[in-house]
Amino acid sequence: MPAISTSDSVASMPEGSEVRISGWVEEIRDLGGISFYLVRDGYGYVQVTVSRKGAGAEIISALSDIQRESVIEVTGKVRRSEKARMGFELVPYDVKVLSKADAPLPMGVSDRVETEFDTRLDNRFIDLRKQENGAVYRIRSEFAYQLRSFLRELRFVEVSTPKIVSEGAEGGATLFRVDYFGRKAFLAQSPQLYKQILMASGLNRVYEISPAYRAELSDTVRHTSEFISFDAEMAFIDGLEDVLNVLEGLMARTFSATSGFLRETYPSMNVPPVPRTPFPRLSYTECLDMLSSEGRDLREGDDLDTDAEKAIGRIMKEKGYEMYFITMYPASIKPFYIMEKGDGMSFSFDLEYNGVEMASGGQREHRHERLVERMKSKNLRPGDFEFYLKAFRYGMPPHGGWGLGFDRLIASYLRLGNIREAILFPRDRSRLSP
Repeated sequence: MPAISTSDSVASMPEGSEVRISGWVEEIRDLGGISFYLVRDGYGYVQVTVSRKGAGAEIISALSDIQRESVIEVTGKVRRSEKARMGFELVPYDVKVLSKADAPLPMGVSDRVETEFDTRLDNRFIDLRKQENGAVYRIRSEFAYQLRSFLRELRFVEVSTPKIVSEGAEGGATLFRVDYFGRKAFLAQSPQLYKQILMASGLNRVYEISPAYRAELSDTVRHTSEFISFDAEMAFIDGLEDVLNVLEGLMARTFSATSGFLRETYPSMNVPPVPRTPFPRLSYTECLDMLSSEGRDLREGDDLDTDAEKAIGRIMKEKGYEMYFITMYPASIKPFYIMEKGDGMSFSFDLEYNGVEMASGGQREHRHERLVERMKSKNLRPGDFEFYLKAFRYGMPPHGGWGLGFDRLIASYLRLGNIREAILFPRDRSRLSP
């Protein structure tokens, strides 16, 4: 018996090759004396052609009451055919039904009728059988691989930090509280405090791709309660520009490599353009001036809301830039761990992609006394963060980094209308299952 082959490998096999394939029956066409079964295995399609005169009784019996999306195993010979969808067909001499599908299906796979999004999420295992939907997660996997590959070259160490914590990095109302054996605990909003602690450990450069949690009350296409955060931190920096340069190189390389993967694997898909480099560095003040020229009145100290970000994105796109940095925000609207610049501003940045924030970061305050002052200015109690502050009392190098919403980046890259399309099993205020 030949080994299991994938549909894409069968396509290049010569006439008469004996192969064995397994997959889901997507379409069934019965023309009386001959039947066609379109089998999908996740890599492509194979047309199985069954002639009532040529096929054995066992094959006819096995396929007599088969339903769409049942799983079958077919062993047969390759036959070239211009009429077949892929230019070849498989003439079987053995068919096994591995798993029968119930009918009717909760949603269609090959149907052209658009399915409601909630129905898709409720039946994700079927939804992903559609090539365009499953492709999102193959592309997402490639994106993550390229991120890791680039950072490995720069000697970053991948780490895993706790997701049950005693304090949140940002604080506020978006913390999920949990009962930790009778003690108060929270689900981690980000690994921020831990990756900063690691800057005093000698690892020097770390990153993490892991879940983070925020009790978001916003029911928008950009927010979920559980998301994948891509965080990095690097020690011994000379300033903010060191962080920006690494993140810029990371994005340019990852976009370029993933676009190449897309062209090779999904030639019919539109390939998003690779962001033009170098990314412009727009100061917060420059952005206010740009918005003012557009008739938008934001005062110094106001955060840039969604509409403001979109307006800046349109302006930058007209200039030929999809990705850019906004830097030097007011210290008053940035977290306590961001280093102040001295003029009321801070060594901070956001990475924007087509007018949507992808990442936020900056140079961190590494001096213990200043860090405590910043905490107090934000009405935080330093005593609650002793485990974190301790690392700053025994030699903490200058450092900086970022936190990036990985789901949001994938959704933006693929031009998906809802971030939930980039998440296998999303969690929000209304969805806890599957």
